[in-house]
Amino acid sequence: MATVDAGVRRLIADSGEARTWVSPKTDLVMALLGVWFGVGLMIDAWAHSNLAQLETFFTPWHAAFYSGFAAVSAWIIWQVYRNVRVGRSGPAAVPNGYLAGLLAIPAFAAFGFADLMWHTLLGIEQNIDILFSPSHLGLIVTMMLIITTPLRSAWNAPDVGERPRLSRLMPALIGLGFGVTLVSLFVSYGNAMQWSANGIVRAFSTAGDEANPGHLAASMIITNVVVLAPVLFLLRRWRLPFGSVTVLSVVGILMPGAQTAFRNLPILLTFVVAGLVSDLLIQWLRPSRERRAAYWAFAGLSAFATWSLYIAVASLMAGQLPTVPELWTGAPVVAGLVGFALGALFLPNAAPAEAVESGARQA
Repeated sequence: MATVDAGVRRLIADSGEARTWVSPKTDLVMALLGVWFGVGLMIDAWAHSNLAQLETFFTPWHAAFYSGFAAVSAWIIWQVYRNVRVGRSGPAAVPNGYLAGLLAIPAFAAFGFADLMWHTLLGIEQNIDILFSPSHLGLIVTMMLIITTPLRSAWNAPDVGERPRLSRLMPALIGLGFGVTLVSLFVSYGNAMQWSANGIVRAFSTAGDEANPGHLAASMIITNVVVLAPVLFLLRRWRLPFGSVTVLSVVGILMPGAQTAFRNLPILLTFVVAGLVSDLLIQWLRPSRERRAAYWAFAGLSAFATWSLYIAVASLMAGQLPTVPELWTGAPVVAGLVGFALGALFLPNAAPAEAVESGARQA
């Protein structure tokens, strides 16, 4: 036992070398395994949302989900083991950007076991309670840390400058995109992507409570923040290449699509088109840390364009405009104002160009 304890202490003790960076291919494999992990969760979300009753923890969709966890965990551990083999130990053996994901692995496993016990003792949730289960919340937080590993890896990687190519940024975008889907899953009660075209038009065709226009309006604001905040976050770090927001949008519609069995596909595809519009706005406005006015303008215009398209497509599919003009004209304006406020919150002060260039050289 003493020999084992000494070996564990040597493995944990920091050997002191500077931590290494993984290759872009390593990050890409990590992102693709994260797709497996994320899609497994989407299959499970589909089952909970569309099957009448689930009576056991041991299901094919749980198998898809937890096998994805095993795959990404093995990949992270392999990267650490490669460094251990050459004499590194402790934090020095963990590549940059991979430490949080590594620490989340045993935590996720513990929450998975807790989820098994929870379901065994208390049953399988079917309704909104699934989004508040403590074991599920623990799984989602630790999964977020694991699946966004490529983003942390790329954040200050020496080969990723201020203006990265889309191909180089793709693993980070995939990781962040799936991270956003986790948030959208756990605010499903306020996810405007799940509404049908007829439901949107019906809700904004009455100012009373019959069709619950307040529910749709609140869902639009929540979804607006969930969709826009990650883009503003990335724009504080990089001059995003064209296509970045579209990639995030394609990944972002997968979770609400799985939950609704893609029955509202035109509404979902609206967000992909809105992502393309946001990419065009980035090319036009060139928002960045040193261009605060352009950053704020992008935040407001991107949100306004997204939700204007949302109302337009819903009206086209339903064959009519909502009958309360204050609702369908004002909702995109409110979204734009919220977007503008988010921009001001994310970038209250412009960074001098010299400071940006200095930061890039240090990175």
